[in-house]
Amino acid sequence: MSKLGKTLALVSTISILTACADSASINQEAAMGYRQMISEAKSHNQIDSKSKTAQRVHKVFKKMVPYANQENQTGQAFDWQIEVIKSKELNAWAMPGGKMAFYTGLVDSLRLTDDEIATVMGHEMAHALKEHGKKKVNMGKFTDVVAGVAQEVLAAKIGSDGSSMVVGLAKDWGLDKPYSRSAETEADEVGLFLMAKSGYNPEAAPGLWDKMQKASTGSQGILDKLSSTHPSDKDRQENLLRLMPEATAMYKQSKNK
Repeated sequence: MSKLGKTLALVSTISILTACADSASINQEAAMGYRQMISEAKSHNQIDSKSKTAQRVHKVFKKMVPYANQENQTGQAFDWQIEVIKSKELNAWAMPGGKMAFYTGLVDSLRLTDDEIATVMGHEMAHALKEHGKKKVNMGKFTDVVAGVAQEVLAAKIGSDGSSMVVGLAKDWGLDKPYSRSAETEADEVGLFLMAKSGYNPEAAPGLWDKMQKASTGSQGILDKLSSTHPSDKDRQENLLRLMPEATAMYKQSKNK
C-alpha cells in the first residue's frame, strides 16, 4: 500500500474512534502516541533524566501525583508518567490519562522555583483530570485535527508513515489544539488548589503566568500557541487572587500534616 493509502486508511480508522470517543479509548490512544513520541525523543538523546532540572521536575511530579489521584473523577485510573525533554522551548503539557512532559527551557530560561514548577504542573494535570482533551475530541472537529497533525509531523520531522500519524494525532489531542477559555480558567483554578494541597505555595501562581506570557512573546512557547484562547493576563490574575484565600488555607493545612 502507498504511503498516501496508509495515511488515508489510518485517518478512516481514527475517525471511527473519534466518532464514539470515550475516556478509556482516548486514554489508550494518547498512551500509545506518548510511548512512540518518547521513544523517538530517546533515539535523539532528548530525554533528560539526570540533570538538577530533571530531578526537580520529577520531585514535584511525584509529590503531586497522589493529590491528583484524589481529584480524579473520570472513572478511569490514570497511569501518570512524566518525561523531561531537552529543549529551549518554553513548554509543558499533559495528555489524556496523565502522560506528561516538561521542557528544560521552561525551567531553566525562566529560572522557575519549585512553587512555580508546581503551578505549571498543577495546571497541566488539571487539563487531564477535567478531560479537556476528551471534550475537544468529541466536539466533532476531526478535520481540523487531521490538518494539525499533518503540520506537526512536518514541523517535527517525525516521518510520514502511518505510525507517525498516530503519534501526531495523539500529540494534537493532548497538547496542540487550543483549549477554550473556560477550560483554561478551570485548569487555573483546579491547578491552584492541587498545588496548594500538595504543599506548594499558591502565591507563586499569579506572577508566574504573567512571567511566562512575557517570556514567550514572539517565541514558540506554549502560551504563544494558545494565546487566542487563553484568558487575558488581567482576568487570569484577578481570578487567581479571588481564590487565593481558599488556596492559602489549603497550603497552610498541608504544612501542618
